[in-house]
Amino acid sequence: MINVTPITIDHYPFIAVSVQLPKTNLLAVASEKGYIMCGALDVALLNEKLRDRGIVAGRAVGVRTIDQLLEAPLESVTAAAEELGITVGMKGKEALLKMREKNL
Repeated sequence: MINVTPITIDHYPFIAVSVQLPKTNLLAVASEKGYIMCGALDVALLNEKLRDRGIVAGRAVGVRTIDQLLEAPLESVTAAAEELGITVGMKGKEALLKMREKNL
């Protein structure tokens, strides 16, 4: 099953996506600028092979729900995310708000 749900963080809109697969869930929350995702995100690939795209993304591991993804510390972030001030250890929702700040 795939769920796409609008969510609000500090009055800003985001899109949460949950994909239920056998034995795992894929979770992501996106802004217009970038996204955070569960452990399935390959940050090394984004930084190495796709660096020229400037993808703003962060990865949290060990999460099973969107709420957990928002509260979890990011385990890794892309170089483009770092340029926006998004850091390893930052909560997912804080990273999303940083992405949003840069859109204003």
